[in-house]
Amino acid sequence: MSVILDLEILTHCPDDAAALMEKVANACAHAEDVTLPLEVHVLLTDNEGIRTYNREYRGIDKATDVLSFPTISYAAGKTAGQSLKRISREMDVDTGCCFMGDIIISIPRATEQAEEYGHSLTRELGYLTAHAMFHLMGYDHIEEDDKRRMRTMEEKALNAVGINRVTDEELLEKAREMTKLSYAPYSKFTVGTALLAADGTVYTGCNIENSSYGLTICGERTALFKAVSEGKHDFVTIAIAANNAMPWPCGACRQTLYEFAPDLRVLVTWKDQVEEATLRELLPHGFGPKGEAINFLG
Repeated sequence: MSVILDLEILTHCPDDAAALMEKVANACAHAEDVTLPLEVHVLLTDNEGIRTYNREYRGIDKATDVLSFPTISYAAGKTAGQSLKRISREMDVDTGCCFMGDIIISIPRATEQAEEYGHSLTRELGYLTAHAMFHLMGYDHIEEDDKRRMRTMEEKALNAVGINRVTDEELLEKAREMTKLSYAPYSKFTVGTALLAADGTVYTGCNIENSSYGLTICGERTALFKAVSEGKHDFVTIAIAANNAMPWPCGACRQTLYEFAPDLRVLVTWKDQVEEATLRELLPHGFGPKGEAINFLG
């Protein structure tokens, strides 16, 4: 792991809170492409505790859900992934980690918000961790464009650890529904797909055959091309459904998906079966702008 959390717990919290938060923090660093070893101090407290810090450091005398205090001052318009030299200056020779700052979370407020939004405390705690981590890495949400950018990164990190607004089963069901729209008069092998973008948007597709067989397009590429044509380039999961046989993506689809999402989760379903793999497992030693470099010189 590249992120170590120095966790201080002053209130009752879920037993798996530490493991969850560390997993999310590492997903945030991975999403931002920061490979340096990082350390973050995290304080889990109650509403009165976070109110004290909010009053002392921000002059706001009320409880809130999360506070973050970055150690690093980034250049205008830059975030952690573009500021590795700055981050490396925070290296502690004793720990071997770069200290990024402090995060304070109110567990009671997180619990209240989870109930209000109708989702689990796990998702809420994961979201607050991601939100605070990206603040420590230079993101903000004052302007609308900055807010969208930060939100996309938060969702990308959360989706990477399986904390989604769209569940795997919902994604698989969308893929199954798309098999009904498949145009496969020649092979009779109907395929439906549902591609989850990092911002939580789902793009669906199906295979579309042609009497000139070489012009057939697979469902995976149908969904991908729809997404890219709408400006989406970051993806976290694809669900692929067929009726009678496991529909692992073909080589062309693996390479096309790898162009945008080498760490993509791939779910396949047929009959009552579901299997999962990563795109890197399906395409070992792949190449592309987000994968291994292409050696044009051989």
